[in-house]
Amino acid sequence: MAEKRVLLGNEAIGRGLVEGGCQVMASYPGTPATEILPAVIAFRDEEGLDIYIEWSVNEKVAYEVALAAAYVGKRAAVAMKQVGLNVASDPFFSSLYTGVKGGFVVVAADDPGPYSSQTEQDSRLWGIMAKVPVLDPSSPQEAKEMASYAFELSERYEIPVLLRPTIRICHARQTVSLSPPKVIKREASFERDPHRWASTPRYRYELHKALNRKLERIAEEYEHSPFNRALLGGRPLEPSDGPFPLGIITAGPVFGTVRELLEELGLMDSVPVLKVGAPLPFPKRLVGGFLEMCERVLVLEEPDTVLELMIREGEKVEGRFTGLVPKEGELAPEVVEEAFRRAWEKGGGPPLPERKMVVEAPIQGVERPPTLCPGCPHRASFYAIKRAFPNAIFTSDIGCYTLGLNQGAVDIVLDMGAAINMAAGLYQAYRQDGRQIPIVATIGDSTFFHAGLPALLNAVHTEAKFLLVILDNSTTAMTGMQPTPASLTLADGTEGRPITLEGMVKACGVEYLQVVDPYEIPELLRVLREAYRHVEEEGGVAAVIARHPCIQLTKGVDRPQKVEVHPPSLPVLEKEVLRPQYVTKTPPCNGACPVGNDVEGVLALLAKGDREGAARLLLQTNPLPSVCGRVCFHPCEEACNRGRYDPPVSIPAIERFLGDSLGCLPERAPETGFKVAVVGSGPAGLACAYHLALLGHRVTVFEAMPEPGGLLRYGIPPYRLPKEVLQREVQRILSLGIE
Repeated sequence: MAEKRVLLGNEAIGRGLVEGGCQVMASYPGTPATEILPAVIAFRDEEGLDIYIEWSVNEKVAYEVALAAAYVGKRAAVAMKQVGLNVASDPFFSSLYTGVKGGFVVVAADDPGPYSSQTEQDSRLWGIMAKVPVLDPSSPQEAKEMASYAFELSERYEIPVLLRPTIRICHARQTVSLSPPKVIKREASFERDPHRWASTPRYRYELHKALNRKLERIAEEYEHSPFNRALLGGRPLEPSDGPFPLGIITAGPVFGTVRELLEELGLMDSVPVLKVGAPLPFPKRLVGGFLEMCERVLVLEEPDTVLELMIREGEKVEGRFTGLVPKEGELAPEVVEEAFRRAWEKGGGPPLPERKMVVEAPIQGVERPPTLCPGCPHRASFYAIKRAFPNAIFTSDIGCYTLGLNQGAVDIVLDMGAAINMAAGLYQAYRQDGRQIPIVATIGDSTFFHAGLPALLNAVHTEAKFLLVILDNSTTAMTGMQPTPASLTLADGTEGRPITLEGMVKACGVEYLQVVDPYEIPELLRVLREAYRHVEEEGGVAAVIARHPCIQLTKGVDRPQKVEVHPPSLPVLEKEVLRPQYVTKTPPCNGACPVGNDVEGVLALLAKGDREGAARLLLQTNPLPSVCGRVCFHPCEEACNRGRYDPPVSIPAIERFLGDSLGCLPERAPETGFKVAVVGSGPAGLACAYHLALLGHRVTVFEAMPEPGGLLRYGIPPYRLPKEVLQREVQRILSLGIE
C-alpha cells in the first residue's frame, strides 16, 4: 500500500520533483512558491538522494543554473512566483527554442487576488506567447503527479515544461499518496552543437520550426491526458450523454469549487464539467467535443481568460468576455456561485435553492493592514528617515520594508530593484527643471543582491544624486528567513562564501558609505543628515547601510547560559586550562515560543514545588497566561528535543493552571512620569500596555469597541475562550494602573 502523508501543496510539488528524479534545483523565494525548494531538501535528505540545491540571487540566475544542468542531461527544476518568471523571461523564451536534453520543469506559482504580489498575472499565458507546454493542477495530489510527469514530458520532447499552481494549491493541505523516487544517476554529458546551443538568428528560425512541431505532438498527447477530464457526476462523460442546456469548463482549484457547488445544488448529474489540467498546447478536439454536447458553456478559470480565449465558439460561451465572471480577483466560492446562478437563469433553468454562503458576525470586521513586526529594525530606520527628511520623495522596494507605507516613509513601490532606478529617474526629471529635492531610496539586503546592483551601477555612472538606505536585516525575511548572499550558510545549511554588502556598494563606485545600527536612532539621524550633505556638496549617491538582524531571526538566541565544556573526570590541571565557556544558546522550547516564555525555567520551578515563583517568572513575559493556555498552538512542544523519544509535557495545561490560580503580579518599577498612549486593546495592545506599566510609565489604552480584548473577545468563540477568563486577565492587567 502506498504511503500517505498530509502535505502542503508546495510540499507535494517538491515531493513530485523528487519522485520524478530531480538532480538539480534552483529557486528564488517568493510567495506563493517559497516552500517548494525546502520540501525538496527535506525529501532529498529523507531518501538519501544526491540533489544539488541552491537559493539563487534572483530568478534569472536560478533559471539559467538549472537550465545548464538540463543542457547536459540532468533532470533539473526551477521554482519561483509568477512575477519571478518576468525576471527570468529572457532565458525562458530562448530555452524553448534551444530545448533541453534532460527533463526541465519550470514552476511558476500564480497569486489570484492578489495576496502577496504586485500583479495577478496568469502564467498560463506564457504557453501562448513563449510556446511552452503548461500543466495546471487542481489539487496538491495532482500537483505532485504533474511535477513528476513534467520531467517525462520534457525529456520525451526535449522541451521545458511549465507547472502553474495557484496560491490555493500551493497553500492547501491534502492527504497525498507517495511513490518511490526515481533514482537517476545520469552523468553530465555536453553534446557540442553550436547551431542549437549558440545559434544565430538564421538557425533560430529552424529551431522555431522544430518547436512548433514539438507542440503539435504534445497537443495530440494532451487530447488523451488524464489531467483533462470530462465528467458527469462521479463518472466520465460519455458521447451518448446529453445534450445539456449548460456545461462548465474549468481548471485549477476552481474545479473543486465547481464540483462542491453542483453537489450542494443537486446538479451533479445535470451539468457536465470539463476540467482542463493540461491547457496548452490547447486540446482542440477534446474541448470541441464537449462544446457540441452543450447548448451553452460557462468558463470558470483564474486569474485570466486563457481557456475562454482559445475557445472559438463565441456565441455559446459565457465568462469574463461576456461580463458574467469578474475580470479581476480570485474566484472565491461565492463568486463562482453567483456566476453559475446567472448563467443558469440566463438559460431558462428552473429556480435553484438558496445557499447561505456567509455566516453573519455580530460586529462588522475591522480591516487591519499588515504591519512591521514589533521590534523590527526597519521601524526605527523609517522613523529616522521620515524625521530627517520630512519633505522628501521616498522610493522603496519589494519586501518587508514596503510596509514603511504605514510610517509615511514610502511613496513609490514598483518591483524588485526599482527603488534605486526610480530615485535616479526622479532626480534627472527634477534636475531638468533646475530643481533638486531630497530623494531617499530604501531597499532590503536580499533585494539589493537580487536587482539593486545594476541599478546602483547605472545611478553612479549617470551621476544621479540621492540617498540610498540599504535595510540590512541579515535575511530574506518576508518569505521565510532564507539566507542572502551575505550569509555564511546555503539553502541546505552547508557553508558558502559570504559576499559583503559594503564591498558590493563600494565596487559600484559609491564614495560615501556608512554602516549604522538603526536601534541607535540619534546616531542614525546624524549619519542620514551627513550622508545627504554629501549628496548636496560632493554629488552622487550616498549610501547608508542600516544593519540590525531581523527580530524574528534573533528570537531565542540572546540569553547567555553557562555551559561546561569538559567532563568532571578530567585531571585538576586540565580543568584549570579548560575553563567553562559562555555560549549563546537557548532551549528550543523557549526559542519557539512567540511570547518568549522561559518554558524551561517555569518547569524547573514547578519541579521544585515553587508554584508562586513559576507564576512570577511566567508573568515576566506573558500577561495573559490563562488565555494562552487555552488558545496557543504550543510550538514549544513541537520544538522539544525530547519529542522524538516521548510525548512532551503539556505546556498549555501548565500555563492555564498557573494563570487560573494566580494571586500575584510582578513588581512595578517606580513612576517615571512618562505618559504613553496605546491604540487598540487586542492581545498586542494589552501586552504592550502591561509591559510599559511594569516599567513605571502611565499608560492609557484607546479602544473603538465597547469592551477591551480585540480578537480575543470578538474573534474567538466562548467555548474556546470563556469570556469570564478573558475578563479576569484583562482586569489583572488594568490593575497595574492602566486606564
